[in-house]
Amino acid sequence: MQFRQQALAKLQSPEELDLPVRFARPQGWLVLSVTVVAMVAASMWAVTGSVASTVSAPAILTHGQGSYLLQSPVAGQVTAVLARQGERLPANSPVLKVRTAKGDTVVRTVDAGRISALAATVGQIIQTGANVAAVEKVAHTKDPLYATVYVPAENAASIPAHASVDLTVQSVPSQEYGVLRGHVKSVDRSAQSAQQISAFLGDSQLGEQFTKKGRPVAVTVRLDTSSATKSGYRWSSADGPPYALTSMTMATGSIRLADQRPVDWLLP
Repeated sequence: MQFRQQALAKLQSPEELDLPVRFARPQGWLVLSVTVVAMVAASMWAVTGSVASTVSAPAILTHGQGSYLLQSPVAGQVTAVLARQGERLPANSPVLKVRTAKGDTVVRTVDAGRISALAATVGQIIQTGANVAAVEKVAHTKDPLYATVYVPAENAASIPAHASVDLTVQSVPSQEYGVLRGHVKSVDRSAQSAQQISAFLGDSQLGEQFTKKGRPVAVTVRLDTSSATKSGYRWSSADGPPYALTSMTMATGSIRLADQRPVDWLLP
């Protein structure tokens, strides 16, 4: 009987038109408004905004033209070392004297440069083609330094022209003197092998070190100059280190990549 009475009551008022209409509470409208505004703002930022990103990679300071490995054209015994490490020599300068079965032969520099490493000593027996010295191609003491940053190949296309670069120099305490400033001069779009890097830097170990994670792309960085610092280059600190920089110094480069719109991340 109870269920029958409820059914009859529902039939008498099927549309429930006599019940009051309940509207949304003010708190609900506030939450909805805030949500809509946030979604609109996020959509506009995704289309018109930009996000900056950087890529960090190992780097080395050089004089821009690189180095070369001086090789002995003959086999024999080294009887004299005629050059000193760190010495700057013109082209065709004597470096070693080697005694062969046909007489003494002098090993000379190919191009002008600075002897960055000597691999031969007096009394040593060397073979034809042996590496006897590494020569950095720098003719004048005032030739500027550059930085070569070995960036992963997949990031090369994202590096814009003249992008800003911060270099943390290994021999300079960054907490005290900051980072070295520079801008991208050029990007070599082809990945380099360990042999190519070794030939440019005149050091086979560096070639292996820079290719441990794959063949990188060489990015040449022009260092920003400053007459107010001892080093002659601009730093994030006011004065920078109280000493000059030398070539073949290791560093870590942080290159600013091209800005991206957030909406690009969602597009295929």
